[in-house]
Amino acid sequence: MQDKVSPGNEIGIDVRGLQAPEPLVRILEAIDTLPPGSVLRVLHHREPFPLYASLQEEGYQYRAEFVAGGHIEITIWR
Repeated sequence: MQDKVSPGNEIGIDVRGLQAPEPLVRILEAIDTLPPGSVLRVLHHREPFPLYASLQEEGYQYRAEFVAGGHIEITIWR
C-alpha cells in the first residue's frame, strides 16, 4: 500500500471525542469522496468495530494501530 501512495494522497480526520454515531458517519462520508490511490488516516478514541465490517463489505482495506495517548490510528484504502 505505501508504495502506491504519495504523501499528497493522504487525507486525515480526527474523530476523537465525538459521540456515536458521529465518528462512523464522518468516516463513511470521507471514504465516499476519497480519490483513487489515496488513503484516509483516522484518529479515533476507540476501536470502531462496526466500521471494520462496513469497510470490508465495501471492498476497502484497513490497518489499525494503537498510538501514544491510548488512541487508535486507522489507515483506510481501496
